[in-house]
Amino acid sequence: MTEIRVGLLGLGTIGTGVARILIEQQVLISRRLGKNVRLVAAADRDLSRDRGLDFSGVRLTDDANDVVTADDIDLVVELIGGYEPARTFVATALEHGKHAVTANKALIAKHGEELFPLAAEKGVAIGFEAAVGGGIPCLKALREGCAANAVQSVYGILNGTCNFILTKMENEGADYADVLKEAQELGYAEADPTFDVEGIDTSHKLSILAAMAFGSKIRFDEVFTEGISKITADDIESAAELGYRIKLLGIAKPHGTNGNVERVEMRVHPTLVPVHSQMAQVSDSYNAVQVSGDFVEHTMYFGRGAGERPTASAVVADIMDIARVCSSDGGPDEVKHLAPAMGFVESERRDLETLAVADIECEYYLRLMVQDQPGVIASVTSILADHRISLEAMSQKERSEANSVPVIMLTHETSEGNLQAAISRIVGLQAVEEDVLILRKESAVA
Repeated sequence: MTEIRVGLLGLGTIGTGVARILIEQQVLISRRLGKNVRLVAAADRDLSRDRGLDFSGVRLTDDANDVVTADDIDLVVELIGGYEPARTFVATALEHGKHAVTANKALIAKHGEELFPLAAEKGVAIGFEAAVGGGIPCLKALREGCAANAVQSVYGILNGTCNFILTKMENEGADYADVLKEAQELGYAEADPTFDVEGIDTSHKLSILAAMAFGSKIRFDEVFTEGISKITADDIESAAELGYRIKLLGIAKPHGTNGNVERVEMRVHPTLVPVHSQMAQVSDSYNAVQVSGDFVEHTMYFGRGAGERPTASAVVADIMDIARVCSSDGGPDEVKHLAPAMGFVESERRDLETLAVADIECEYYLRLMVQDQPGVIASVTSILADHRISLEAMSQKERSEANSVPVIMLTHETSEGNLQAAISRIVGLQAVEEDVLILRKESAVA
């Protein structure tokens, strides 16, 4: 029986989970693989903390370079997070001919296009299943299970913090600020929650999903991104009255002619989804990814999107995939037995253009605060008509003490450019008191 020797960078929450599986599930793993996977070394800045594990036989160090360059390590697991020094450590491991596995979505989204060719050049593999969806095997399903399909769309609830906040706001009628504070107290949200609540985390993940779905390069910086901080309890109630729930959704779609993908649509924003849809039922900190293909139709992947055990499970699954085809004494040809990291052979991945925001087409939810006086609604609907925007539904709430009225409108499908041109005129009306809140609606979500 051959053996794969693993070095681990980071013994935080996820790193401890990975170490626990490698130590406690060693017999099960060897039965599945027909070879041993052994944790040889682990690096962390704080080695004094009791992690509740027996690390006898594991070399512990506070210097990650001791792991990424060691001769007795075949595969390096990076669980530090962030861009640097994670990028440097992974690149160094690949340069030294070691396979790499990471749960770092920021690293893959920002530097994947640098690391993939390096891994190919050195004849080693790089795995990142845990970077998207935590314990949900959505990348593997997209890369392998749906490989025979031309992907038609990808929808994802990809951030548990945002989903927890929106679920709590809906269930309790609570304000965003109060629920965010509770999420921070419970450990669902960071002290600085910007990365999560403003959609950046979801954009990292969506850019990876989109590139894998459509055979394109990862373009994280080109994802249209809006967060949930402007959503109010009243918006959630109004959406419910109209038959929708609000979810922070990552959306990717292909655009082209004659079956050829020429542009990729990528957007992250609060989205109205039909209350009867499966996506609307995903609550609390759970994640879900819907992949639709021309032959398989709609497929859905649901589960815990974060946390020690689910994420560690996905990390070790990548280790096992690599270990299944590679051995410590093998050559570079072994990695050819793995599916390509991004689902397409590297020579066939294309540098596709990202669809301009103005060209996005969908339905919209609009919330306006207007003075309660005759003719205001007529003026607003007249401007919308000028831009060929028709309404599906409209409701007017009770007047406030300041004599202003919230007006909710649902539009039929139109382009973002059309809508923004109309809104720029509407906010210029004297009777419109505040900026218009614009939310997008996706009725096609399964």
